[in-house]
Amino acid sequence: MQNKRKTSGQVEASASASASGTSAGSKGRDKPLVCGNWKMNHNHFEAIQTIQKLAYALNSDDYHHVEVCVHPPFTDLRSAQTVLQADNIPIALGAQDCHSADAGAFTGEVSAAMLAKLDVTYVIVGHSERRGLFGESDEVVNAKARSVLRHAMTPIVCVGETFDQRRAGEAHEVVSQQLAGSLDGLDEAAVGALVVAYEPVWAIGTGETATPSDAQDMCAHVRARISQGWGSAAAAGVRVLYGGSVKPVNAADLMEKSDIDGALVGGASLNAEEFARIVNHRLYAT
Repeated sequence: MQNKRKTSGQVEASASASASGTSAGSKGRDKPLVCGNWKMNHNHFEAIQTIQKLAYALNSDDYHHVEVCVHPPFTDLRSAQTVLQADNIPIALGAQDCHSADAGAFTGEVSAAMLAKLDVTYVIVGHSERRGLFGESDEVVNAKARSVLRHAMTPIVCVGETFDQRRAGEAHEVVSQQLAGSLDGLDEAAVGALVVAYEPVWAIGTGETATPSDAQDMCAHVRARISQGWGSAAAAGVRVLYGGSVKPVNAADLMEKSDIDGALVGGASLNAEEFARIVNHRLYAT
């Protein structure tokens, strides 16, 4: 895998970080980030078992080369936090979503303030399933990202095009618009310290995967658009993940691309052994 430089765009956040400030989790492009999004799978007993199996499958050298994060459902977070801390497992805890408000009459919602109390590091916002199934707009995603930053966590801001948009030649335009809306009002330092996940909607859960060249093209476009809108330091610092049916068989080829800084893994992350092989992609690189 190519070496990826640490830049001045990476800054540490404090608990008093504002929405235009920086986030806590991002560690720079020198260390890939591999996140497992469990979606609506695994109860809290299964979450504990999966984390323990994953920890058994990884070693200190793996953690040295790759930052690992798991994103269980909300009901599993406390159990996951407990096992990670009790067993001193160096895996970050992530959440799949949050509400933009800190508290209020929002039945069924969970706030970033609540997640912060569970030692969550990364929060996914704007996942294609949230955008597509629940109608979340860029404005909503922006509000969520600001809330995550306000509570000193790192948002993973998701962008990506549908099959019809790609077929119409609109992929770059769609992603540019999503970035503009989802990151609106954030300053260069904040954008440089967060994570963007490019997920081709047509490849999520379908078994289809963008070729490594396709993925590189779109991730490079994300970085170029960030450079245009927020400056070169932001573009050099932001970590861009690829998410779209990432599996052990394609992880190494995807991760060797210069503008792909990690992976947002869906179904394959539910199996500890499969996910560990994705984390260990460096061992299978040709």
